[in-house]
Amino acid sequence: MTHYSAFRLFIEGLRDQTGWTRAWRDPPPKPAYDVVIIGGGGHGLASAYYLAKEHGIANVAVLERGQIGLGNVGRNTTIVRSNYLFPENNLFYEKSLQLWEGLEQDLNFNVMMSQRGVINLYHSDSQRDVYARRGNSMRLGGIDAELIDREQVRAMAPILDFDNARFPIQGGLLQRRGGTARHDAVAWGFARGADRHGVDVIQNCEVTAIRREAGRVVGVETTRGYIAAPKVGIAVAGHTSHVAAMAGIRLPVESHVLQAFVSEAIKPVIDCVVTFGAGHFYISQSDKGGLVFGGGLDGYNSYAQRGTLPEAEHVLKEGVALIPILSRLRVLRQWAGVMDMTFDGTPLICKTPVPGLYLNGGWCYGGFKAIPGSGWCFAHTIAKDAPHALNAAMTIERFRDGGTIDEKGAGPFPWLH
Repeated sequence: MTHYSAFRLFIEGLRDQTGWTRAWRDPPPKPAYDVVIIGGGGHGLASAYYLAKEHGIANVAVLERGQIGLGNVGRNTTIVRSNYLFPENNLFYEKSLQLWEGLEQDLNFNVMMSQRGVINLYHSDSQRDVYARRGNSMRLGGIDAELIDREQVRAMAPILDFDNARFPIQGGLLQRRGGTARHDAVAWGFARGADRHGVDVIQNCEVTAIRREAGRVVGVETTRGYIAAPKVGIAVAGHTSHVAAMAGIRLPVESHVLQAFVSEAIKPVIDCVVTFGAGHFYISQSDKGGLVFGGGLDGYNSYAQRGTLPEAEHVLKEGVALIPILSRLRVLRQWAGVMDMTFDGTPLICKTPVPGLYLNGGWCYGGFKAIPGSGWCFAHTIAKDAPHALNAAMTIERFRDGGTIDEKGAGPFPWLH
């Protein structure tokens, strides 16, 4: 497989780019594998990559019903961070952020990681205290966090409306190591990396049933035939409930639509990621100049990759309240992903009640930033048939036993997380 480098780029320029090979193979499915991963998004590909790289299990198939990069991994606002409150979350996401920081060298692929900093704005004394508590929790876990005042925020993002009569900006919680990465490049990089280690990445192969014998998983039925495997992992984002139901499992998960937007390109005006503390709105600027932003869920259950105009209007209103210059820009593109929302806002990376079946889902808003850490922990769980300490609390059983991890403090309402 081609090793990407500046020297190779120079050489290919001299011979009209004729020496490049495919980034990954497009193999037909084999009759049997040691592990089958259902879902060729970021989490599925990362899980397969780390299974092969960290655990030496390379006889793995990743089954994607469409083309790589067309699901949620390519339908998000690309934010990377680890600024969570509870140790079960912030330590997990910190592991993911650490993997992000070395991912390009590890994969030999440019995922355009940009640690430009993430600021969560606060607008009141009580909100400042909440953010101080979160920052202290992060620092206790060895994670960088700074509580900055109004003028420090202004120095980093002067285009914000600091004197808004309803939502005056008082300061923010800053994580300097947070930032953004290129969503589709992440999918391509992990697909290429997994393939390099011998994993079969199989596109246009939809799973239609999960076959069990004596209660244990033995393989999957697909549109390209039956594939045997003693271990099957589910990593299908918004379709988690649907696929789990094939094995007779009912999950505490709902699927909702989340929209994102990008404006026309303008000169650089914001070089960090900013989230609005008075509403669910977040924004950054892409390398092409477009302002990339999003908000909350559309608020209804759906598997459609499209949103509603009322929610789009709501997001744009929040954006203009925070950054008035947005009112002068045109929105060029809008897209939506299908979010699998758990009832406490924290994901599931665990074994299931069905032997041989493993679950990676319930990512709510945290899916993209979690991709490397999720794949790393899921690979460990599958290979060892036991969770790693970082995902030991992310089980289905926590909803039965009352051990929920309610990061937002919103209660058992998935649309509020």
